[in-house]
Amino acid sequence: MTKPPRAWQRMLSGRRLDLLDPTPMDIEIEDIAHGLAFVARWNGQTYGDYAYSVAEHSLLVETLFGRLVSNATPAQRLTALLHDAPEYVIGDMISPVKSAVGPGYDELDKRLAAAIHIRFGLPAVPAATLKKQIKKADRISAWMEATQIAGFAEAEATKFFGRPSPEVIDGLAIHLRPPVEVRAEFTARHATLLEMMG
Repeated sequence: MTKPPRAWQRMLSGRRLDLLDPTPMDIEIEDIAHGLAFVARWNGQTYGDYAYSVAEHSLLVETLFGRLVSNATPAQRLTALLHDAPEYVIGDMISPVKSAVGPGYDELDKRLAAAIHIRFGLPAVPAATLKKQIKKADRISAWMEATQIAGFAEAEATKFFGRPSPEVIDGLAIHLRPPVEVRAEFTARHATLLEMMG
């Protein structure tokens, strides 16, 4: 009888995260921040000396979400910051690849997201309205990334992601930084939001 394939990953914190049955106790923010800071958005197909990481994207999405929902609670903002957190172990797949892989990726993503949310005192599944608001911020971020670092013309990016309101993106720009800097900022922002949650 053959042994089932190994489904856990050892994290730098020493935790062993079971991808098929993740538990909140095996999740550490340092592992998430480290992983996301080294995962490239757009499959790495961006201009600049550094990859545009999922951690950097997550920080931008949380900022945009705060602009869209001015009365957002710290817990809602933390949900926005962690919206792509499962990618610290499953990576960032571009939409065409997700479509080709099928529902298995989504199921894995949902299980990990639920464990992550519970670990940090959030509902396992965010409310539908909140998910929709975060998705809007995510699409605005994608438009900014597409036009600033991924080589899209504005018209093409607008076709895929919609054109954001100028006031929502006013003063914001895409940053390309060393992963260690992004990791530190992501961890610090997470700590601030947790403290605000009390």
